[in-house]
Amino acid sequence: MKVADYKELRVYKLAFDSAMEVFEVSRSWPSEEKYSLTDQIRRSSRSVCPNIAEAWRKRRYEAAFVSKLSDSDGEAAETEVHLDFALRCGYLSAEKHAVLRDRYDHICRQLTKMMDDAASWCGTDCQLRETPTYVEESEGVSGLRVSERSDAPRSTRS
Repeated sequence: MKVADYKELRVYKLAFDSAMEVFEVSRSWPSEEKYSLTDQIRRSSRSVCPNIAEAWRKRRYEAAFVSKLSDSDGEAAETEVHLDFALRCGYLSAEKHAVLRDRYDHICRQLTKMMDDAASWCGTDCQLRETPTYVEESEGVSGLRVSERSDAPRSTRS
């Protein structure tokens, strides 16, 4: 299956849904945790998705792709630690902890697999193609219509 957008990645979908679940369960945590555990777990769980999105956009450069996936993996691992604290503090049930911990473990494994196989996501086999920019039919600075300019991208995005 060819993936055209990061939102189609299973790891992205799982990370997004898991972050929303973390948000929901953390709503009932004590107010004294607002600026510590609650804030930290929400930030780390939410950071997984933006880093995946950034990695996707940096596929032209394998090292940058892996670096952003590594950042995402780090945020997912941080979320696992916060889940452990939430369990130990009595804010999460053992069942909910097990479900969320398993999800984040799965996210970390998927990200690791993507990093290990970065070449198949990047480079010439997965060359990015620019989408034509939507521009109304108006005269550009040079006097040519944008659609007529020779330097305008002509290929479509995969």
